[in-house]
Amino acid sequence: MEHVYVDLGHLARGTVVEFHLSGNAANVWLMDSSTYSRYKRGHSVRAQGGHTRETPVRMQAGRSAHWYAVADLGGYPGQLGLQTQVLPGPAAPIRQAPNLPANSPLIPFAEDLPDEAFEYREFDVFISHATEDKEALVRPLAHALQSRDVAVWYDEFELRVGDSLRRKIDAGISRSRFGLVVLSPAFFSKNWPQYELDGLVARDMHDGGRRLLPVWHDISKDELIRHSPSLVDRVALSTATLTVDEMANQISEVVKSGDSRTRAA
Repeated sequence: MEHVYVDLGHLARGTVVEFHLSGNAANVWLMDSSTYSRYKRGHSVRAQGGHTRETPVRMQAGRSAHWYAVADLGGYPGQLGLQTQVLPGPAAPIRQAPNLPANSPLIPFAEDLPDEAFEYREFDVFISHATEDKEALVRPLAHALQSRDVAVWYDEFELRVGDSLRRKIDAGISRSRFGLVVLSPAFFSKNWPQYELDGLVARDMHDGGRRLLPVWHDISKDELIRHSPSLVDRVALSTATLTVDEMANQISEVVKSGDSRTRAA
């Protein structure tokens, strides 16, 4: 993502950084070196900061480390400049505006809302899968999609200790354009993948049946009929005939064209 940054060097825990912005409202972040490295490569990251229309903004280093001040426009066009100043003393936390309609009755209670209400990112693909399929398929597929500039909601990228699993999954599904479902024997033996599938199917039906992307993994047509007959007639990819890179190429094309019916397995 296009961004501007200032290398702050090593900062002690508790150091305050003051951000001075010029141009449009922007997302401002305080990132340690490892987080900034992942951010530069286009990975989804979690960092201190959020969206702001006001300047200056102050944030505090949570630990002694090498830090970067970063600002971006979230992929939107505009002009942006960033200057910083390192200050002593405490900083008030910044929290982005809640992702709510302007007339929402929840706005007065914004500070009490869960973190999911403040999520502003949109994803191309939500990956629903069983843990047993991570190593052989799902993890390499998620990384292959990221390398093709596909914004992926994948649990290892998004979930943190203490998160509400249900709320995070619901937010991920609602903010993803497509649902990629890895159908396997393990998938149909677990409760959470079934919960995700129910949500993805409801979203797919609402959008006219064009947003579900099935992948068959170590499962036959007869097995799928026993578990979910309604999914059998969906055009699907299969690990029996395609490599991870070949699947990633096809999924990327579908996502960028905007219609899951444009490619056959």
